[in-house]
Amino acid sequence: MNFKWLKQMMPRGLYGRGAMILLLPIVSMQLVVSVVFIQRHFERVTQQLTGSMLLELQMLDSWVDSAPDAKTARDRAAALAAPLALSVTLPSPVPEFDGTPRRFYDFTGIVVTDQLKLGLYDLQAVDLSDGGWVRLWLGTRFGSMEVSFPRDRASASNPHQLLVLMVAVGLLMTLIAYLFLRNQLRPIRRLAVMAEAFGKGQNVTYRISGATEVRSAGAAFLDMRARIERNIEQRTMMLSAISHDLRTPLTRLRLGLSMMPQDPEYAQDVTDMERDVDEMGRLIDAFLDFSRRDAQAAPAEDVDLGQLVREAVNHASRGGRPVELRDCPQPGALIMHLRADDIRRAVDNLIGNALRYGDRAVVSLVASERTARVSVEDAGPGIAPDRHDEALRPFTRLDPSRNQDRGQGVGLGLSIALDIVRSHGGNLYLRKSAELGGLWAEITLPR
Repeated sequence: MNFKWLKQMMPRGLYGRGAMILLLPIVSMQLVVSVVFIQRHFERVTQQLTGSMLLELQMLDSWVDSAPDAKTARDRAAALAAPLALSVTLPSPVPEFDGTPRRFYDFTGIVVTDQLKLGLYDLQAVDLSDGGWVRLWLGTRFGSMEVSFPRDRASASNPHQLLVLMVAVGLLMTLIAYLFLRNQLRPIRRLAVMAEAFGKGQNVTYRISGATEVRSAGAAFLDMRARIERNIEQRTMMLSAISHDLRTPLTRLRLGLSMMPQDPEYAQDVTDMERDVDEMGRLIDAFLDFSRRDAQAAPAEDVDLGQLVREAVNHASRGGRPVELRDCPQPGALIMHLRADDIRRAVDNLIGNALRYGDRAVVSLVASERTARVSVEDAGPGIAPDRHDEALRPFTRLDPSRNQDRGQGVGLGLSIALDIVRSHGGNLYLRKSAELGGLWAEITLPR
């Protein structure tokens, strides 16, 4: 059987599922107790009590019917009423009832009525509308006789008190269980918050607490975070050493090329080698800058993302380059917690790529309840859909599909932007621009 519909109805949060796990047994237990105990127990008690009352009523009915005249019948009824604690009126008119009057929650009244009808063949009417008394009318030779007696002599009294007690105790137990559950789930929520913050490049303090399994998970995560931080630190130190070791021979090469004799026959070769050395230097700088970004990242702070995008567009427009800003919120309308320098660099990289490979760029910022999306479109040749993933890899230059007449990069613009966005918990998407025909790049950030 397919139970997908049931899964969709289940709560998604830990508190909701925990509350459901607690409430289902309590509610089920109360239902079972209500059906088994209240229905069966009170029904049997009511049958026994009503059966005892039937004996008294049958005796009263027999004595009244056997009287020679009405006066003797009234005397006999009065003589039996006192010791049996009954209220007898003879004769008494029978009121017209539509069924048996009783309160809607008086379930034991059904049993009382059925038992009276089975034991008294001349029963004319029963009135249970007064919860404290039972009134019935019996047919005799001298007219209808009204008999009244307290309700607790025919049925178990106040069965609703048990229901109220069960509900009150159930609510109390649910509250106690909820408090206990909250204390157990709080470390899990803190662990989730820490993991989410670490994924965004933030280092949140976490104290191990909770049950044994939660403590184990927290300790394992802290160990993993420490190993990742050590790996980043070791990578940064290694890259610093590589930078020193590579720059030294490059400097010697530049010095050697500059001191070579100015021979016209080899002038072009020297120029080509100097250009290669400069290209190697740019590659090393770009690689080191890409690898050191995490280690040098500034702490996150509240930033006006709309103002940040405006500044990036204005900066790109200063050189007379065609950059258009669309759909940007008003200043102060979109405040987000992020690293401003990193996000500004990601937007600058997307705008720079759009202007390098296209004739114009269109930038827009759209915000929803959960996300903020910064999109940059260009009018260049674009990138084939099957090569979008490849374009996001570091040091990837898709020369056949991109225009290289405006300067050749080192293949890090999109990869750096993707790394920055992912460190904020977002993502970078690529597709074809429907309006300009070139590449459409969108940064999605969670709010």
